Amino acid sequence: MKDTSKATLDRIFSEYIRRRDADSNGYVRCISCGKVIHWKDSDCGHYINRQHNSVRYDEMNCNAQCRKCNRFDEGNIQGYRKGLIKKYGEKAVELLEMKKFNKCKLGKLEINALADEYRKKLKDEKNR
Repeated sequence: MKDTSKATLDRIFSEYIRRRDADSNGYVRCISCGKVIHWKDSDCGHYINRQHNSVRYDEMNCNAQCRKCNRFDEGNIQGYRKGLIKKYGEKAVELLEMKKFNKCKLGKLEINALADEYRKKLKDEKNR
């Protein structure tokens, strides 16, 4: 198991999410506004803020998002919620919203395990 920092895990996870959401030509649709962009020009947007460790690496909470919505429109949360409901259903989004209140401390062991998991998932995405 490779010793990984949270910043490195964030980078691996972000690339995985953006590639996961990309079509076969590498294009993603922003979860919030619907704009189509290349995955390399997108962000891994979080519906519930990254400060909540219980959902920081939750794949449902994280989706490809255009940089305008993510960085300059405070995440375009209303659009993001509508996109999540369309993708997962309202009940699933309500459960995700409750999950943010769970306490979750990520130590070195958890960070390393998550990094190993997402390195593998990222490799699989690159090979699809």
